[in-house]
Amino acid sequence: MSGTRAVFGSRTDSGGAVKAFFRSWTVEFEYSPMAEHVEDGLITWMQRARTVLGLVAAVWLVVAYPLSSGGEEFVLGKLVELGLACAVLALGSLIGITVFLVASTPDRRRDFAERLRRPISAALLLVSGPLALWLSITTLKGELISGGDLKGFFSAITGPGVISSALAFVVLAVGWIAAVIVVICSVPYTLVSCYACVFTCLRVADVHQLLPALLSPLLVWSLFAFQVFNGPDVAAPPEVLYTFMIGGPLSVTALSVWEVRRLRARHGITLRTALGR
Repeated sequence: MSGTRAVFGSRTDSGGAVKAFFRSWTVEFEYSPMAEHVEDGLITWMQRARTVLGLVAAVWLVVAYPLSSGGEEFVLGKLVELGLACAVLALGSLIGITVFLVASTPDRRRDFAERLRRPISAALLLVSGPLALWLSITTLKGELISGGDLKGFFSAITGPGVISSALAFVVLAVGWIAAVIVVICSVPYTLVSCYACVFTCLRVADVHQLLPALLSPLLVWSLFAFQVFNGPDVAAPPEVLYTFMIGGPLSVTALSVWEVRRLRARHGITLRTALGR
């Protein structure tokens, strides 16, 4: 009987988490007292200082030494790195949040499920830029809809003739102009949204404050492996180049370890308490 109750209890707990998730899209939830979330000014300052120092070091390295390849290859490589960072974060966030949901107690599971809206919204905003760009380019190529398709559509309504041709031309021209505008706007939007998602770790801190500190080392070491495989961006001396390459992952990892220790020492937030164990 106890085993039967355990099985049905787990199903009920999972159902409660699912209901809490769907309710989160219609009801504005505040942070539950069970899920710790503290504002630590020193942690925020250290994170921003690390980001600024990393950007300054990257700019200095590019300015001080010539590029290993042309400017176009450099820009393309940075775009690929940004896309890889988003992919690593998406996968890491999915795994991390899943582990939190599975390993936590029923009350925690429902509480975490209520907060999935923000990371999912960030992921949808991230995907919307490339999707809009692809749709616009497809429209400009005439692969999404052509003038012949529009003419046939309007001919079925107004009959064949000048009116259907004119309507097809107007709709096609308006669609083409709109597609050009979307292409122009979606490129900077995609870059900004990618950077924002990487900087905020896809808003996983809204699920729990420990998640960004656990995911950041995974991100930076993945990018380090990509840079080693792809080759250096600048023709710098090996001691400078590899100090710069390894310095970023080591500093981010050290900052993440320090953040976890500070949250535990100053605020009593640990992985065990996060899971409600």
